[in-house]
Amino acid sequence: MGLSEPLEFGHEDRKRIYEYVERQGTVDPEDVRERLGIDSGGFRHHVAILKRDGRLEEERGTLRVTIDAGAEEEYVSEDLEFHIRPARQEDLTGIVGAIRQVATEKTYIEAESVADEIDHEETLLRHNELESRMFFVATVDDEVVGWVHLYAPELEKLSHTAELTVGVLEEYRGHGIGSHLLARGLQWAGANEYEKVYQSVPSTNEEAIAFLEEHDWEIEAVREDHYKLEGRDVDEVMMAVEL
Repeated sequence: MGLSEPLEFGHEDRKRIYEYVERQGTVDPEDVRERLGIDSGGFRHHVAILKRDGRLEEERGTLRVTIDAGAEEEYVSEDLEFHIRPARQEDLTGIVGAIRQVATEKTYIEAESVADEIDHEETLLRHNELESRMFFVATVDDEVVGWVHLYAPELEKLSHTAELTVGVLEEYRGHGIGSHLLARGLQWAGANEYEKVYQSVPSTNEEAIAFLEEHDWEIEAVREDHYKLEGRDVDEVMMAVEL
């Protein structure tokens, strides 16, 4: 299911099932049925339709929202082999850990807020009538070493834009992981009809600014003294790329 598709269900119980699964991330079907108070026959019928329509999928006995984001890709750079793939709910802890580690190395305020949000909600991917949230991860030996995150409000006036964060653990930099993650995120955004992707970083994060400029991002504006970091006033650099 692409995120540009409208959310239409045709039955109130079907909508309730989808919304419950979407809020929880991954859930046991019987827990959903009991929680919503739907009879067994009706529940099986609605889940079958949601699966047929590409809204939900079932894996290892749990239900999750289906988001079509492509396949896993394998890369080899010198002595390092890594994979980039759509994130799964079980990647949540690894993503939060990676974001927090990168945020301690460099000032990355937007990413920190993303980590706080998904850690609090305990749900990684979102697609509802208010917002969409997508992650891709880079893994080495099945451990998350980098991420790219896209967030888009489902408001008509902003529906063509998405916010992005991207980062790689310091010990895995220099292998092209960040570039591949960024390309994968922008490819997905373009496929889902977003026209512009943006993010903001403190002016002190010169490495991030240079990385984005190398990939054709442009500085759109600078808000002076927007951040207070370690007692210092720091400018916010607002960057964007047109797709």
